[in-house]
Amino acid sequence: MARTLLLWIPITLTLALIFAADTPAESWNRFRGHDGQGKAEGSAVTSWDNQSNVAWKLDLPGSGSSSPIVVDDRVFVTCYAGEVGESAKRMLVCVNAKTGEEIWTHTIAAPEGEDRYQGFLTEHGYASGSAACDGKNVYAFFGKAGVVALTVEGDLLWHKQVGDMSSNRRWGSGSSLVVADDIVIVNASEEARAVIGLKTSDGSEAWRAEYNLLELCFATPVLVKGEGGVTEAVIAMPGEAWGLNPTNGKLRWFFETGTGGNVSPSVVVGEDAFYTFGGYPQQQTIAIRRGGRKDITESHALWEASESSYVATPLLHQGHLYWVSDRGFAFSMNASTGETVTKSRLSNLRSGGRPVYASPILVGEELIVVTRKSGTLVFEASPELKLIRQNPPLDESQFNATPAVTGGSIYLRSDKALYCIR
Repeated sequence: MARTLLLWIPITLTLALIFAADTPAESWNRFRGHDGQGKAEGSAVTSWDNQSNVAWKLDLPGSGSSSPIVVDDRVFVTCYAGEVGESAKRMLVCVNAKTGEEIWTHTIAAPEGEDRYQGFLTEHGYASGSAACDGKNVYAFFGKAGVVALTVEGDLLWHKQVGDMSSNRRWGSGSSLVVADDIVIVNASEEARAVIGLKTSDGSEAWRAEYNLLELCFATPVLVKGEGGVTEAVIAMPGEAWGLNPTNGKLRWFFETGTGGNVSPSVVVGEDAFYTFGGYPQQQTIAIRRGGRKDITESHALWEASESSYVATPLLHQGHLYWVSDRGFAFSMNASTGETVTKSRLSNLRSGGRPVYASPILVGEELIVVTRKSGTLVFEASPELKLIRQNPPLDESQFNATPAVTGGSIYLRSDKALYCIR
């Protein structure tokens, strides 16, 4: 595949690319937790309803599919509200994690030329990206409305536009931010066909990696250690997977997956392998050996399977990959071979449409999967995927978001409210 579509514009920075030292290890400071792998530290109660184990509920000022994040005693969540459709304002809400009281809300106007509120965009709306926090500041991405940075006290630091393009399907943005020390990494696929690095200090552009096939990439990057101990931002997209150097945006390696259509799940990281998912109409899961430089397509291919996840990011636990598909099938897959161990249609979900958007979360030895209209499923984290319980929905709106789990509490958000389970 020709590499002429890819452009790097580096600005030299001297960084120690680690998560901010003053971010607590137990914090849930980005989509799917501090390492992006969806595993909670410690335990939490996994049984609840409207009469038990709901510590607090806060009515939100708007809808959204983004996950809450939690740092110290603060929860941050994005929303959109106001006039119906593309004129809706965007909001970042800060909430007291102990009491559920709103601390502050920052609002920005809708951008000009926003995609119309129609088709698949109505499935997730204009606030699909989860915020990210480095312990001092919090960052949120609202697609064509740009990226904002605020202190945890709510003071605006900067607001940066990252593009105003649309994909040919006009589905809107879906990826979340990642912070690598002094760089905010933005998958601006919809807006700019680029992954962009912004300086946390002032929002100025440090680098961008452009590629036309990013157009239908809705995945959130993950940070891992690559060859030579160098931190890499790893992301899969239609056709390829990349390992980028977050310091300068340079491509350290690429793998030609051949995945067509669109890619939404993040890359899942194992001790020795990466796993990519997605595609349309043909889906596939690919295992890629970790390490290596430049073109690793032939040298690092491990296996490929036809079963895969279209929306949710699977979870890796004790040698198996787990997910519930958007069509309502529960899967477990052997991570060493790609063999499907369990594929079970869940009959206890509301019929019609796509019943599940959220990614699974591991709490102890249980998998938690939030459904859109049928409550929360709790499975044994074993290849048989035995369903332990189904907690009822806490309101009648839609639950698209993956929960956050930290400090013994689970934080759920719907289109109407934010909940703390404790």
